[in-house]
Amino acid sequence: MAKAEPVDSTRYADMFAAMGTEARLRIIRLLLAANPDGMVVGDIQAELGIPPSTLSHHLEKLKHEELVKVERQGTFLWYRANTETLQELLTFLYAECCTRNKAVKPDLIIKFCK
Repeated sequence: MAKAEPVDSTRYADMFAAMGTEARLRIIRLLLAANPDGMVVGDIQAELGIPPSTLSHHLEKLKHEELVKVERQGTFLWYRANTETLQELLTFLYAECCTRNKAVKPDLIIKFCK
């Protein structure tokens, strides 16, 4: 069995760790629901009820791991889920679970996603 590159494993582990809190997972889910438009910080805060300083910390962690993108438009910061990075992460999981190791049957994943 071929060994995965340590750099890739570290990167994916950091991404999972970034999403490993309930608040950050809620942020990702909310931004995915708002895709592709994204949301401004105030709307994220209002929707999730996370205090502003705590939300800022969570968004920074997600941004650092490239799970969200941020764009300034005037005085507003718009956050969007980084679907390219999320697709890369899902591809990694799919390859490890369903293709290379066959620990999970691919048709079960497809049924779940429908």
